[in-house]
Amino acid sequence: MRTHTFSPNGPAAIGPYSHGVWAGDLLYLSGQTPIDPATGALVTGDVAAQTHRVFDNLQAVLHDSGLTMDHVIKCNVYLVDMRDFAQMNGAYESRFTKPFPARTTVAVAGLPLGARVEIELVARRS
Repeated sequence: MRTHTFSPNGPAAIGPYSHGVWAGDLLYLSGQTPIDPATGALVTGDVAAQTHRVFDNLQAVLHDSGLTMDHVIKCNVYLVDMRDFAQMNGAYESRFTKPFPARTTVAVAGLPLGARVEIELVARRS
């Protein structure tokens, strides 16, 4: 049985999925795109700005689940264009402290609503 988590401070799901699902002490967060929860619209700006909005959305789910970014153990990053890697990476690095979580970054053909970046996380409660 799945135990889901939801953040009223995150954007509404744009599909049939939960913000996150607990499996024991592991919390699997669904991928977030740079949607502004207040407007439901994609944020404007470059990939760095979009990456920060994505992390704001992920942090809302973590916070409402009793966790912080320090609980994150794995990130999967999806970019529409690998030329955006440096901008994403700079924004990404500012959101974590060492030791950094494990990470995979891949290029994809497209993302919902024309987003340039999507990130999903796995976190573990202590």
